[in-house]
Amino acid sequence: MLNKITEKKREAVKIAKEERPLARLLKNIMPGSFAFSKAIKQSDWALIAECKLVSPAKGQLCTDYSVTELAQLYTKSGATALSVHTDTHFSGQLEDIAAVRAVTSLPILRKDFIIDEYQIYESRVAGADAILLIVHILSDEQLKEYISIAHGLGMDCLVEVHTLEELERAQQTVATLMGINNRNLETFITDVQNTFDLLPYCDKRRIVISESGVSTGDEAYRLEQAGVRGILVGEGLVKATDIGSKTRELSKLNQINGGRAHA
Repeated sequence: MLNKITEKKREAVKIAKEERPLARLLKNIMPGSFAFSKAIKQSDWALIAECKLVSPAKGQLCTDYSVTELAQLYTKSGATALSVHTDTHFSGQLEDIAAVRAVTSLPILRKDFIIDEYQIYESRVAGADAILLIVHILSDEQLKEYISIAHGLGMDCLVEVHTLEELERAQQTVATLMGINNRNLETFITDVQNTFDLLPYCDKRRIVISESGVSTGDEAYRLEQAGVRGILVGEGLVKATDIGSKTRELSKLNQINGGRAHA
């Protein structure tokens, strides 16, 4: 599935370059201020709430809210930052970033399959504060180059790994934010244990975010106690009976183990 997605992404990027050449993009670019990493560093615990309506593996996840309505609900309920899918396989589009930016002041991560430097400039012009870089689909050279370009634009990179080998590759870069994805790319099954397994190998200077599979405050608390600084949650939020309540549960951890609260 990932291979099919990246192949289609190459075609989409080619079309985007033709419709809006890089030279034209550069005329409209305004440097960012690393707002995404600042927000995470200023919080003892960070919830990156995902405006996710569809999963290519599980189909429609949420029908009660639009992307912008989710963004407003997350913002009101205590999320630290937002993740916005812009890939068509998730019913996303680049314009969703501007739509979300219009209703919230929270930092925005563009979640997509970045395979070309063009997409980094495109992300900044669209209003993203950070991009996701998936180690599995990038070479070492691309990783380093893309991080350098993003940093030059005042943007953060959440570098996503699934395995120890990918973690070791990621830690050869200057990336500050490491995202450990708990989804098995072959089976698409999620297991939070993947974060606990890889955490001992993480450079202590990096900020670790656990991605996918977290759905309860107890899981979030165990991750926090293990040294994780935050979580990126989509399905666990949008499929909740009360999304606002679930957002507060995962963002504050204030009902776990004696009511310990976080900023």
